[in-house]
Amino acid sequence: MNIEHEEEIKAKLIKCEDVKNPDLHFKKLRELGDGLIQDTHFEDLITFLNALSNIKRLMIINILREKDRCVCELEAVLDESQPSISHHLKILENAGLIRGWKKGKFTHYDIVKEQIDSYFDLLNQELI
Repeated sequence: MNIEHEEEIKAKLIKCEDVKNPDLHFKKLRELGDGLIQDTHFEDLITFLNALSNIKRLMIINILREKDRCVCELEAVLDESQPSISHHLKILENAGLIRGWKKGKFTHYDIVKEQIDSYFDLLNQELI
């Protein structure tokens, strides 16, 4: 952060009711920010939240809660093309939320409940 911006922020901080020493308060705030930047859990949360930030992917997770399914079953339920379904499955799989395996000539997918639970624990720990 450049000095000019730092001084501008300190000038605002001095007007806050609870701030007696803007220099010390600014230093503590910067330490908080630096700690958050170094927190690798945020990257995990971004992966998780991005994977769930699409209605089709949420629907896929919901469908797989019942039982494992192959891509053609997901195509029928979602009325989407195989490439579109595969795209969403890849994102969910990269996040560790689902796993695929060969069953005959088809790939089936199911939920990785432990990973979903882990993400929710992390979300609860970091944000609540």
